Amino acid sequence: MTQGVAKDFSHLYSDETKSRMPSQLKSIIHYFNDPNLIFLGGGLPMSDYFPWDNLTVESPLPPFSNGIGAKPSGDDADTCQIHITKNLEESQKGVDIPLSRSLQYGYSQGQPEITKFFKEHHSLIHDMKYENWDVLATIGNTGAWESVLRIFCNRGDTILAEQFAFSSSISAAEAQGVNVFPIPLDEHGIIPSKLETILDNWTEGAAKPKLLYTVPTGQNPTGSSLSFDRKEEIYRIAQKHDFIIIEDEPYYFLQMEKYEKDPANRVVKSYADHKEFIQNLEKSFVSIDTEGRVLRLDSLSKVLAPGTRFGWIVGAKDILARILSLQEMTIQAPAGFTQSIIAGTMNRWGQEGYLDWLIGLRHEYTKKRDCCIDALYKYLPQVDYIKINPPIAGMFFTVNIDASKHPEFATKYGSDPEKVEKAIFDRSIASGVLVVPGNWFKSQGQTTPPQPEASFKSEKPNEIFFRGTYAAVPLDKMTVGLHRFGDGLYEEFQLTK
Repeated sequence: MTQGVAKDFSHLYSDETKSRMPSQLKSIIHYFNDPNLIFLGGGLPMSDYFPWDNLTVESPLPPFSNGIGAKPSGDDADTCQIHITKNLEESQKGVDIPLSRSLQYGYSQGQPEITKFFKEHHSLIHDMKYENWDVLATIGNTGAWESVLRIFCNRGDTILAEQFAFSSSISAAEAQGVNVFPIPLDEHGIIPSKLETILDNWTEGAAKPKLLYTVPTGQNPTGSSLSFDRKEEIYRIAQKHDFIIIEDEPYYFLQMEKYEKDPANRVVKSYADHKEFIQNLEKSFVSIDTEGRVLRLDSLSKVLAPGTRFGWIVGAKDILARILSLQEMTIQAPAGFTQSIIAGTMNRWGQEGYLDWLIGLRHEYTKKRDCCIDALYKYLPQVDYIKINPPIAGMFFTVNIDASKHPEFATKYGSDPEKVEKAIFDRSIASGVLVVPGNWFKSQGQTTPPQPEASFKSEKPNEIFFRGTYAAVPLDKMTVGLHRFGDGLYEEFQLTK
């Protein structure tokens, strides 16, 4: 199929973006490696004075037959040895990033050995529908999101986000003076009909939102995942009302099979080959984007380690060029040590080895999810007003509770569900377990006057929820924590076991 090209979205840029001029100093950095040119034009320290001459790290070796949690033994048979020097041997070129370059200024888009790998990775997973796209290295999705906000939004602008959303992302918008308008959710994520009603009834003359921020897979905090049908509907609405979709996808590869309450019905999913694994992944927003109106934020935080502080944005080249100009003035580039280590690892694993890792990760998270949900069903009160929501992706589970069923809802708590939520939280802490109140993730932006109250008013005004994770602790410790949470609910709602 012939690919199209991305549309021009410069009309959505912020005043800051429109006024930013390219850095002339940054424009000459590519001359630094020209052997025929004596480079006296930039403030680059001499790499001879970098105190690190080499770097050695080890990782497991694909296909990770002992599991992704197995530590390398040092035996060449199961260990990937990575030795990076200040200046590389000929055989390492194209595989490793020399410390003389990775620790130097420059390459704000990302070192080519690493961006090449992740562009190829993206092409394997997502079927791009236009040709002028690229990847841009970032320090992770939250930092990337903050940059995107500056590219598109002025103070006073409005963006759209899920009714309950990752609190740091909301805080980043609010700190820039950007209003966050909440879009209603159900257990499957954004409700497209609600989104369309809101925008169709937007106050005439009021500036419409430029961005929709969403975590489509294993959403934080609700654990919900958007179906492909809903993504298609949301994309159509984005075209209709001319906004950009920001697809924040740190949990994309933590997709798993539907939870089966009966262990006898559980099947450990295996794949005939990598192609089958890829075909079983939910399609992304960026894979249906024909106009370049989706920016995909990817990250290694949940699949390798948060401390790598490495991610990348996928999108139209024109938009990425604007983000690059901003990053040249802010983060400069992801850390050089990080880029050398990741490039050395990924280029030795190869695309197939990295997919082996992701398949192993999916298997491990499925086991943790199943253990977590089993414990919730075992230890939480089995009443119709406490609902357990098994996720099909990500790191989080939620427990929804109808606060009005509390025996002292009216007398002690004044019919205020948030007071019940606070009481449950306090009791959980006293019991020795921490689960996070859903109220902490609420998008608190303007809800009037742009549209009628019915378009955003909750259908379950007394419902509260708590978010927990099955990722952070060993299974036995997690089970103890969920037992404590269940005991706290029994006590708070004055139930007997």
